[in-house]
Amino acid sequence: MKPSLPKGTRDFGPEKMQKRNYIFSHIREVFQLYGFLPLETPAMENLSVLTGKYGDEGDQLLFKILNSGQYLKKTETSDYNQGEKHLLPLISEKGLKYDLTVPFARYVVMNRNDITLPFKRYQMQPVWRADRPQRGRYREFYQCDADVIGTESLVSEVDIISMINDVFARLGLTEFTIKFNNRKILSGVAQALGKLEAEGPLCVAIDKLDKIGLDKVLEELSATGFDTDELDRLKPIFNETDTLDYLSELLENSEIGKEGLAEIAELTHLTQHLSKELNAVFDPTLARGLSYYTGTIFEVKINNVVMGSVSGGGRYDNLTSVFGMEGMSGVGISFGVDRIYDVMEELNLFPDDQMLSTKVLISTFDDESRVVGLQLMSTLRSEGINTELYPEFGKMKKHFQYADKKRIPHVVIIGSEELSNKVYSLKNLQSGQQQQYDLSELLEILKK
Repeated sequence: MKPSLPKGTRDFGPEKMQKRNYIFSHIREVFQLYGFLPLETPAMENLSVLTGKYGDEGDQLLFKILNSGQYLKKTETSDYNQGEKHLLPLISEKGLKYDLTVPFARYVVMNRNDITLPFKRYQMQPVWRADRPQRGRYREFYQCDADVIGTESLVSEVDIISMINDVFARLGLTEFTIKFNNRKILSGVAQALGKLEAEGPLCVAIDKLDKIGLDKVLEELSATGFDTDELDRLKPIFNETDTLDYLSELLENSEIGKEGLAEIAELTHLTQHLSKELNAVFDPTLARGLSYYTGTIFEVKINNVVMGSVSGGGRYDNLTSVFGMEGMSGVGISFGVDRIYDVMEELNLFPDDQMLSTKVLISTFDDESRVVGLQLMSTLRSEGINTELYPEFGKMKKHFQYADKKRIPHVVIIGSEELSNKVYSLKNLQSGQQQQYDLSELLEILKK
C-alpha cells in the first residue's frame, strides 16, 4: 500500500521544523514578556463543550470522533431515519478542538478556585477544522493564543495591539496592518436597520468581504432578508473615509452601538500613550465570523503578500457563562503559525543559520581515535557546544559531505598525527582553513 496523508495535513521535516520553532520561540518570548503563563488542554473535548460556540458554519466544521466500542449496537434504523441531529449524540460524544479559546473558557470554569484573576495564559497547540484545504488553510494547524480573562479594562486590548507589533517586528515582518473594530458597533448597525435578530448573518456575510467582494456580500445579505433600503443604508460603512461620522449618525438611537463607538475612541486614546508607533487602524467592516465575540475584535494582514489574515481575536463577555460562570469577560489574540510560515518563506525572512543545529562534527578513523573523539564530544557538549561524532570510519570525503548537507560549520579531525601530537585539527568548512589546536585552544575558538 502506498502511504499517504489525510488532505489538509502535512509532515514537517527537520528544515521546516527548525523554521517553525523559530516562529514559536519568538511568539513565546513575547507572550512571556507580557506576563502570560503557559497552558495546554487535550486534543479532544466533549461535543457539548464545542457545539454552539462558533455559529452554524463553525459547528459544521467540527471533526467528530466516533464513540469507542460497539456504538452501532446502541442505534436502530429509526435513529438513522430521524437525521443527523438525532443520530449524532448516539454515536459521537467527543470532537477535536476547533480553537483554543473555548477549551480555555472551559478550563477557567473548572479551575476557578485555583487561578488568579485577571488570568493571563498563552497556549501553543494544534487545532482541527473540517474545512476545504487550500493555500494558507489546513485541516490541522497550530494556533498560538494569548488571552486575559477576568477584567473588562481596555488596557488588555492595548496590550494585545502592542504584543502583535512586537511579535511581527521580531519576525522581520514590517509591512502589516492591525485592523480593529467592535462587535457592539455591528450590533448597533443591525439594530439601526431594524434587523437586530439578523446580527449573526450580518457579521458572517461582512466577514467574507475580502474573499467574495462587496457585491457578493450584499447579495448574501439580500438572500437572508435585508431589503434594498436597508442595504443602501449599510453601504456607506464600506467607504474608506468619514465612516465614523456616518456611524455616529446611524447609531444615534442605539445604546449598544454608541457604547461600541465609545470603546473604540477610548482604545484609540490609550494606544497613543505607548512609546512606539502601532500599525493599527479602525475598520468598521471587520466582523470576525465567530459568534462568541461581543466587544473589540482584531485582525492582522500582511500588506505585500496575497494571504488571508495571519492573526485575529477579540473580546468575549459570555463564553464562560455557557459553562455556568457569569460575569467573566475576556479578550485574546491568536497567531496563525502556518500562515506566518508561508508568508516568511515567500518573503525569504528566515535567517540562514536556522539549520545550524550541530556546530561541530568529530571525524575519527579507527578505534583509538574514536575513544578520543568520544571524550572530546562529551567535553564539548558539557560546554554547551552542539556536537556529533560521525558513527563510521570510512573516507574523509564522506564525512565532509555529511557535514555540508547538514550545514555543520566545523569538523574536528582526529587522525594518527593528531593522536601522536595530542592536538586536534579543526577545519572550517566555509573558509576551507584547517589548523591544529590543543584542547584549551579548541574550546576557546569553538565557544566564540
